[in-house]
Amino acid sequence: MKKETFDITGMTCSSCSAHIEKAVNKMEGVNNAAVSLMSNSMTVEYDESKLNDGSIIKTVENQGYGASVKGKEAAPVKKDDEADGMKWRMIISFLFLIPHMYVSMGHMVGLPVPKIFHDPFVFAFTQMLLTLPVMYINRNYFEVGFKSLLRGSPNMDSLIAVGSSSAFIYGVVVMYRIGGSMAMGDMHMAMEHAMDLYFESASMILTLITMGKFLEARSKGKTKEAIQSLMDLSPKTAVIKVDGEERTVPVEEIKIGDIIVVRPGGAIPCDGEIVSGSASIDEAAITGESMPVSKTVCDKVIGATINKDGYFEFRADKVGEDTTLSQIIKLVNEAADSKAPIAKIADKVSGVFVPVVITLAVIATAVWLILGYGVSFALSIGISILVISCPCALGLATPVAIMVGTGMGAKNGILIKSAAALETAHNIDTIVLDKTGTITVGEPRVTDIITFEGYDQGTLIKETAAIEQMSEHPLSRAIVEKAKETGIQIGQCDEFETVTGKGVTGIVDGHRFVIGNDKLMAEHGVDISSATEIQSRFAEEGKTPLYCGKDGVIVGVIAMADVIKQTSPAAIREFKNMGIKTVMLTGDNKKVAEAIRAKVGVDEARAELLPMDKERIIKEMQEQGAKVAMIGDGINDAPALTRADVGIAIGAGTDVAIESADIVLIKSDLVDASGAVKLSKAVMKNIKENLFWAFFYNTLFIPIAAGMFYPIFGLKLNPMFGAAAMSLSSVCVVTNALRLRFFKNNVSENK
Repeated sequence: MKKETFDITGMTCSSCSAHIEKAVNKMEGVNNAAVSLMSNSMTVEYDESKLNDGSIIKTVENQGYGASVKGKEAAPVKKDDEADGMKWRMIISFLFLIPHMYVSMGHMVGLPVPKIFHDPFVFAFTQMLLTLPVMYINRNYFEVGFKSLLRGSPNMDSLIAVGSSSAFIYGVVVMYRIGGSMAMGDMHMAMEHAMDLYFESASMILTLITMGKFLEARSKGKTKEAIQSLMDLSPKTAVIKVDGEERTVPVEEIKIGDIIVVRPGGAIPCDGEIVSGSASIDEAAITGESMPVSKTVCDKVIGATINKDGYFEFRADKVGEDTTLSQIIKLVNEAADSKAPIAKIADKVSGVFVPVVITLAVIATAVWLILGYGVSFALSIGISILVISCPCALGLATPVAIMVGTGMGAKNGILIKSAAALETAHNIDTIVLDKTGTITVGEPRVTDIITFEGYDQGTLIKETAAIEQMSEHPLSRAIVEKAKETGIQIGQCDEFETVTGKGVTGIVDGHRFVIGNDKLMAEHGVDISSATEIQSRFAEEGKTPLYCGKDGVIVGVIAMADVIKQTSPAAIREFKNMGIKTVMLTGDNKKVAEAIRAKVGVDEARAELLPMDKERIIKEMQEQGAKVAMIGDGINDAPALTRADVGIAIGAGTDVAIESADIVLIKSDLVDASGAVKLSKAVMKNIKENLFWAFFYNTLFIPIAAGMFYPIFGLKLNPMFGAAAMSLSSVCVVTNALRLRFFKNNVSENK
């Protein structure tokens, strides 16, 4: 079986991708085909003995779309180019729509209209001229819409094409009626016909839909930026040792087996194993581990992690595409391509509504012809059905609700990057959370101070801070921060020394202090047996103890931990109130994870995970039928954020996490994640209501448009009713969407 990725062009909605997927999966020899609307790509697994790339491309082209093997031939339209093109289409459309609305509707609201437009033919002809550029600039809707219609799979573009074309054709027919009436000298009838025009409907449909498509295109496809940010993490050069001499080379030239030198503050260029030296390495970017990890000879190191202090040399074991970072990039790519596109409600409706309306129009026209009412009468009935049935408000139903919803989200600290995320979030039944920086603050804080030998806590913090201020280690900064919080004047330190991976030493006021782990205490002969019970308790609580020795005697223990954010328990409680399961995934050890889980009330916790593990777990949940949202803040969360049905990033997190996510919590407050789900539910309810109002008035008048009451009551559709129905449905949709402005993220007080 061969697996190939293709670039696809011409897709505009989820029914397009579904149609391509269905066609390719029907091909003999295809095991599986998956089309991603998000990345405009298709991955196909097929039997090479039965198929080749060319036949697959031919099948896609037969459906009316473009295809090429990824990396070959024509590249797909870039997302930013797509958004720019849509932006200009929108601007040009509005430039013609605004004067069009002035000419057609100005007199209705008392605006001064030039006398030349009092002539009915000039009035109609001007409107037609203003409509033609809008139709031309948005001709893609007609090309795709009518093709889809002919293939028997109508989509949103089909609805736009049929509706705007019907309105335009009807307007042209009316123009001939105006001309005929004027030729017979019947100006009164000509003026009546002039009120029968639907040119502005065609322009409005196309312009509003283009505006919605522009907003969609602008927010679509952040994966490429996320991948670029991931690539930027890796250093561009490395220092390798050859025959005892150091030489700087581009990372691309590193070969397996090369000895690489890493100094304090340097980034590790690839994966490998330490052969000499030791260091304290910040692996938070890859593993999510909140504390720097001590590494020495024979320990593994990971590319793109940072050497906080210490000097070491390591042997390159994995280079290029085999490194952990490259695997993360690959996962982000794959997760983006495999994410199922959201089926748009409007497309589902149009799939049924459009063929029904067209069929009804054809039948009604035929019936009136058979009854002998003439071609003009029958044609007017058919076009009237299409015009009155075309729900102009459908173009507003979804985008207006989404625009108001995303605006309210931003006001509440919730940045929603795509309409798809807003649509998907209301179905979420499982929330997966990162620990470090998401549930917790993301940096160590002093939690406990235990003293011996009659020491008081203030003195212990003052003396240890005098030494720790000389170090850049996160634990050292936590002690210094604690001293500043309590207003203690920090003293001076002499003979400061860092012992990599163990702690620090120094002299304060003539006394030798040793601050660090149990290994450092043993090296300096400090007996810590009296603190054994304390150490065990701290370990159970997920805290890191720092022993403090003074002149060879233990005088205290300072405990550190990545403390829980104040709002985290309330956020978890909100998810439970909504019936959503919560799962915490972390790179930290099991004791820390269990301690945090118990404190915040998370349903389940899994620890000591790598980025690949998080992504794999989410995939397994999805395969079991769960709708999963992932909340994280680190680079290590990027694959999981992209794999999840909805990725939610903490605003204070890394750029990669934010770019990989669908929703960003600007205030870095976990409570806002529950607000995002509530907002999604409110918006989806609003959209469904909007769709009702978009069709209600139009479908109400279909029997009248069809002439069902003409033989009995002589009642035929008055075009003014048609115009009123379209306008009223649009007003209802906009008014209903504006109710979302009252959305508030209220947090329940239930414990």
